[in-house]
Amino acid sequence: MPFSAFLDYLKLEKKYSVHTVKAYSTDLSAFQEFLKETFDEDDLLKVNYSQIRSWIVRLSESQISNRTINRKISSLKTYYRFLMKIGEIDYTPLTKHKALKTSKKVQIPFSENEITRVLDNMDDSSFEGIRDRFIVELFYSTGIRRIELIEIKLNDLDLDSCVLKVLGKRNKERYIPLIASVKDTACKYLEFREAFEDSGDKSYLFLTSKGQKLYESFVYRIINNYFSEVSGKLKKSPHILRHSFATHLLNQGANLNAVKELLGHSSLAATQVYTHNSIAELSKIHKQAHPRNNKN
Repeated sequence: MPFSAFLDYLKLEKKYSVHTVKAYSTDLSAFQEFLKETFDEDDLLKVNYSQIRSWIVRLSESQISNRTINRKISSLKTYYRFLMKIGEIDYTPLTKHKALKTSKKVQIPFSENEITRVLDNMDDSSFEGIRDRFIVELFYSTGIRRIELIEIKLNDLDLDSCVLKVLGKRNKERYIPLIASVKDTACKYLEFREAFEDSGDKSYLFLTSKGQKLYESFVYRIINNYFSEVSGKLKKSPHILRHSFATHLLNQGANLNAVKELLGHSSLAATQVYTHNSIAELSKIHKQAHPRNNKN
């Protein structure tokens, strides 16, 4: 059966974002192409686990990480659960599947000094410069995701109340307070942005120099380019700024539940990932300050 009903289910009932729905569609199409090429079969209703296992082997041989493979298989699992739900199949071929083992990667946040150096070196005398500064400040002061930043509409920014409305995963709205320095940068950016009021995607807050809506690789390049000048860390991305936001708040004693709400997480388990570096910082402070340790 076509994927359209499943994709509509993800979008309309599960409230998944356009980006997530596209990822599911891509995974299912890739698996279908593999079936056609390898088994001369493209009907996913007739699939057995050995065929799925062959796809896993093919992906692994292509040097795709276990984490990515698990995500692709998760797409299949969700699809087959949907088929069972609507009565198209009686069982899922992935019933006994076990996820591949993955190593937990510790994301290293930017230091406060690195972020300060980036902001100090930014030129805010042009549209591009003040826009980039606003993007960096907003990522670091709110912890929003890259796709959330791209989708911010002009009327989501309330400078009178210093609040930003963000549309998160599953179309869940949340409101994030803005600090004074970000408000100042926003005001300067909006002055430059007025030049695009009569052209382009004017409903969106952030625009390219041609007045068009930003896209994911564009935002990634902004962060990567600026932080490459001050940081030797392997990964320099919007997600690392989100990670830095959470880690620095926790280092300063912020409540874990409060950070969870700011990040838009549905459970504390997701937020606790960011506590590792906070614990390391606390351990360092503890060793430096404890009188028994100083005696040694």
